[in-house]
Amino acid sequence: MRIGTGYDSHRFQDGRQLMLGGVHIPDHAGLSGHSDGDAVAHAIIDAVLGAAAAGNVGSHFPPDDDEWKDAESMDLLDRATRIVLARDYQVVNVDVTVICESPKIAPHVEAMRSRLAEAMRISSASISIKGKSNEGMGWIGAGEGIAVHAVALITGV
Repeated sequence: MRIGTGYDSHRFQDGRQLMLGGVHIPDHAGLSGHSDGDAVAHAIIDAVLGAAAAGNVGSHFPPDDDEWKDAESMDLLDRATRIVLARDYQVVNVDVTVICESPKIAPHVEAMRSRLAEAMRISSASISIKGKSNEGMGWIGAGEGIAVHAVALITGV
């Protein structure tokens, strides 16, 4: 068994759709980024790749490569999972903490778990997602963006 951690953060950007965990969150500014800016997916990608000692999101999907411009992060997570599987590991479970003042995360958790499970080829019961406020502190507390922490457990197949 191996454990990896992941982190991602993005500022909100008007004119973009907010995607979190592969789910469109309506009525909210999106996140800046080269791809669709899905900070949940990006943190998980770093966690699963890190657990397999297989690099990180930027090494596989560089932000200066036009191939990944506006890419759907669920596709990137699917590709990262294939990298892990090619190294004879499989994802066992993922635990995610989304830190933001808005939007509220709880109403979208089940949809996110379903989308993420499909991309990682695991049961949605193996994915935990929770939202936390930054209690008004710092740039997150000021509502300028989102940060996400993820932990992944993988095991040999």
